[in-house]
Amino acid sequence: GGTLGLAQFANSTKGDPNALLVVGAIMVAGIEQNKSQISLKDVTPIARLFTEYNVIAVRKESEYKTLDDLIKAFKANPTSITWGGGSKGSVDHIGIAELAGKLDVPVNKVNYVAFGGGGEVVAQALGGQLKVITGGFAELGQYIKNGQFRVLAIGAPERVPGIDAPTLKESGYDVTIGNWRGVYGAAGLTPEQRKEVIDAVVAATKSKVWQDNIQTNAWTPSVLTGDEFGKFVDEEHVRLHAMLVKVGLL
Repeated sequence: GGTLGLAQFANSTKGDPNALLVVGAIMVAGIEQNKSQISLKDVTPIARLFTEYNVIAVRKESEYKTLDDLIKAFKANPTSITWGGGSKGSVDHIGIAELAGKLDVPVNKVNYVAFGGGGEVVAQALGGQLKVITGGFAELGQYIKNGQFRVLAIGAPERVPGIDAPTLKESGYDVTIGNWRGVYGAAGLTPEQRKEVIDAVVAATKSKVWQDNIQTNAWTPSVLTGDEFGKFVDEEHVRLHAMLVKVGLL
């Protein structure tokens, strides 16, 4: 979950306005799981940049043509549906557990198969060993575009440009599944230094290169700066802690 990198960053960059650390929901979950001595309280929140929402997809040969088809089968026989995604406690894992909760399916009946890397989960899903795959569009996009995977839904609050799929929400399931990314600065920045760093990061999000990346990866811009971002991360700790307890990882 990047907690080793966080400790190294916190200890080696104090007062350095040129040091930045990329963080996300995965790191927050990692801090919770590892009961890390060093936390994001030890560094300086700069800005949340974007959120990458998860798609829920099946291989093109799948019997599930729509999200409703999948949900019906899942409710009727939860363990018969194998869900593939990132490691235990990841955004993928927690998101599917949250969806199960909304469907009154007990979390211990969710047949979630955790993978360390994206390539392996894709191979298993394409080979039919997994019924469903969930992950970010950046990881699965090429297989969706060439028709190997069919997207049944996206875990965004509203439809995402470039992804032709309904949201879980509009399908009647009030769940969002996504990994936000942001940056933190070193500990011990002066208010002036922090403002300069925030301004520089926000300016970078307006560049053509950044905008092209947003479009290519179907990311959703979600800029939030300074203390507001810090407050959001505190709330994420509470939310993710509760979900990790629910899935039996804490």
